[in-house]
Parts: sequence; C-alpha cells; structure tokens
Amino acid sequence: MVCKAVMGIKAAGKLRCPSSVAAAAGSRLKPWMMRATTTVLLWTCVVQLTAVGNTWGPRALKGWPSCRTAREAAAVTTTRLAMPESVVEKAALPPKRIYRNNGYLMVSCNGGLNQMRAAICDMVVIARYLNVTLIVPELDKTSFWNDPSKFQDIFDVEHFITSLRDEVRILRELPPRIKRRVELGKFHSMPPISWSDISYYHKQILPLIRKYKVLHLNRTDARLANNGLPLEIQRLRCRVNYAALKFTPQIEELGRRVIRILCQNGPFLVLHLRYEMDMLAFSGCTQGCTPKEAEELTRMRYAYPWWKEKVINSFVKRKDGLCPLTPEEIALVLRALDIDKNMQIYIAAGEIYGGKRRMASLTSAYPNVVRKETLLEPSDLMFFQNHSSQMAALDYLVSLESDIFVPTYDGNMAKVVEGHRRYMGFKKTILVDRKLIVELVDQYTSGSLRWDEFSSLIKAVHANRMGSVTTRTVIPDRPKEEDYFYANPQECLRDPNLLRTS
Repeated sequence: MVCKAVMGIKAAGKLRCPSSVAAAAGSRLKPWMMRATTTVLLWTCVVQLTAVGNTWGPRALKGWPSCRTAREAAAVTTTRLAMPESVVEKAALPPKRIYRNNGYLMVSCNGGLNQMRAAICDMVVIARYLNVTLIVPELDKTSFWNDPSKFQDIFDVEHFITSLRDEVRILRELPPRIKRRVELGKFHSMPPISWSDISYYHKQILPLIRKYKVLHLNRTDARLANNGLPLEIQRLRCRVNYAALKFTPQIEELGRRVIRILCQNGPFLVLHLRYEMDMLAFSGCTQGCTPKEAEELTRMRYAYPWWKEKVINSFVKRKDGLCPLTPEEIALVLRALDIDKNMQIYIAAGEIYGGKRRMASLTSAYPNVVRKETLLEPSDLMFFQNHSSQMAALDYLVSLESDIFVPTYDGNMAKVVEGHRRYMGFKKTILVDRKLIVELVDQYTSGSLRWDEFSSLIKAVHANRMGSVTTRTVIPDRPKEEDYFYANPQECLRDPNLLRTS
C-alpha cells in the first residue's frame, strides 16, 4: 500500500520503492490500467460522437429512444454496462448558493401545462434575482381543464429543487413559523404586471417582499419580458426549462414507451391538431361546423366568464389567419408539402371536435394516424385520465422526439415545443402560415387554383418556416405581438452552421 501511494508521486523524484517490489506491483497493475484506460477512451468517444449528433445536449445519454439516435443509444447503453461503477457515477449536486434571504415568494400558476411551464421558469428567475426563497409553485386547478394535479404529480420536484440549488433556494412548503403567518393572513397577494423587465421586480416587488416577508403572485402568465433582459437571465430561463423541469419518472417512462412503439414503425410526424371543443369555443372559429355545433360552441363561450371575447365573426377571424387550421385544411397542406402518405401521423391533442367526420380527410390521405390512446393499453393511461396536464406532458415528450413537428395553431404548447426543438439542434418544425394557407385552400377548393399550383405555392411559402436559425422580432411597445422568448430562445442556441464548420 505504501509503495502504491509512493508510485503516484514518483515523478516528483523524492521517494522510490525497491525495484523488486515496484516490478511486482507494476505487473499486477498493467492489465487493470489498460482495461480502465480503454474503457475511459471508449466512453469519451461515445460522448463526443453523441454530442455532435443531431441533438446537442445529448438525449441518447438520458435514455431517450430517439429514432435518429437509436444506434448511438444502443452503443451508449452497452458501454455503460461494461464500465465499472467507479467510472459511471451520478452527477454531483451543485454547491448551494449562499445569500441573505429577503423573504418568501409563493406563486399560483394559471393556464394549461405549457403556459405554466414557461411561468415557472420566469418565477425561478425572479426569485433568483430578488434573493428570495421560492416555494414550489402551485398549479392551476380552476381553469377549463379542472385538473387536480399538483407540481409533484407532473414534474420531478426533487430534481427541480436540487438542480437549481446553486442559483436559488426552493422549498416544498413554507417553514412552520412563516406558514402560521400566512394562515393568519399576514402576507400580500397580487398579480404582477405583464411583460415586465427585471427592474420592475427590483423596484416594485422586492420592497413588498421585505415589508410582508411573504408575497403571493396569483397570476404568472407572461409576467417577464421577452427581450431587453441581461444574458444571464435569459440563459437561466433556458436552464430551468431544459434541465431543471423534468417530468416525473412515470410520465417519462410512458413517453419512452410511446416513442419506442413509433420508432419501430419508422419515422413519424407529430401533428399538434388544436381542434378540441374548448379551443373552438374560445376562438369562435366554426369553419366546417354544422349550425348545431356552432351554436353549442357559442353557448360554451358565454358560459366561461374568463373568456372575455364573446361576439366573434368566425369568417373574418379565419381570413385573418387567427383560427386553428381544420383537419381538412392541414390534410391538404401535408399533401402539398409531399409528406409521405405512409408516414405515421401522431395526433398530439385531446378529443377532436366533430370526431371521425372531421378527421375523415386526414385519415384518408394518411392511413397511419395514431394517438397515445391507440398505441397504449387503457390500463397504461388509467392514472392519467381526467388529468389533462399529465396527458399533455406525454404529448410534449413525443413531440420533442418526432422527425417533424407541425402545430396547427400558435398556442402555448406549439411555441414551447418549437423552442425546445430549436434547443435540441433545430429539429424540423413546420411553422404554418395560416393566413396564406386559408387563402390558397379557398382558391383550390373553389377550382380557381390547380393542385400543382397550390402545392408549389405552399412549398414556396414554407421553405423558410422549418424552425431554422432566426432572430426574434422585437416590438418595443407591443410585447404581446412580438416573438415569444420560449419559441426562440436565441440567447441559448448554437448556430448549426457554426457547428458544421468547427
């Protein structure tokens, strides 16, 4: 043992073992050293090869069965199994950031899964730069979906807390003493101003936290600006979104299973078909609906007080490109773009309004239309029923790994998935131009445009709308109309052209 310790510093020239002992030790160590060195070199090669693949930040290392990286994933798995435990180690937790706590921030997220996901990222950033303690966010249980899921039912809460400990202190719940204050009503609750920069939170929100010790933000959607923020803030938003917010192991495992099933049958396209009843009622879009259906959608819109717009002209709204594409319209677009008719089309959505009647054009053009409910057994989804956010999480995972992602409306899921796929290496995402599509579809269906003309125009319009490198549009006084940060987090992306030349 002494000689082994000495050999480690032999280069210093201060101590030497007797030559006979050193020779014996060397003969025993050589085979072990060769095996260890070879293993480490193989592992390094696998990591490097994966890192420069189609998805940087390599998902193969995380166990994801991406169709494009199946061979690499198998190689990684084989190598990992062959490696000694001393080489394969869990990543060490980042050191805790030590700071003087200015108080506690409680947040109640509003909206669907992806609206809440973006809000959580923003709230982490705000807590970090105000030097406060963040309490694990409360999810929306009162919206249209009426989903009772808690944060820990959807996201890996332990990973969320520990992976960000070098930035901000996050607790599952308030400390007992502070909790008693809240129960006695000794806290302040308010909605922050939308699209605010970080100075608003320093000047307006931080004094309230210091005064009340506990501040509750009761609305969180779009409360942080898209642009004009320091680089470290934008990158922290990305870190939370792409590294800290992991779904629960149960959701991720079921997502892997769906992806494996799809990959076994070849490439697949995910169609985020926003044609559910709630979307049509909210938007007032009734193209292709029967008079009875249009009346039903109108009644539903008036039944929900938080949907402010009540009187809507569906015809005008559609012409302006403000309606989700119908199943019939998107079927024509996919055909015009020469999407292979044998391609698997995975529907990432809830129940399509109008059912089989409205899906007939799409399923006729693309026979391999599937959804999670057709790929999995009912028992697999039993615990997800009536939990729309957990079902949306499954669709989110499948959308990330698809060969092509096509959203028919620019809602929160469409935008957040678009940005995540950019982050994964600018994976192909067809961003449809709804206004132009509606105009071309009407011309084609009326007979004033031939199919070859229609197809050529659709291809030309979308040639530069495939989720490639672009710069966010900034509209200083109209942030709601500018490009959304989470759809194109350019501060966190690597230009693929630079990667190819490096």
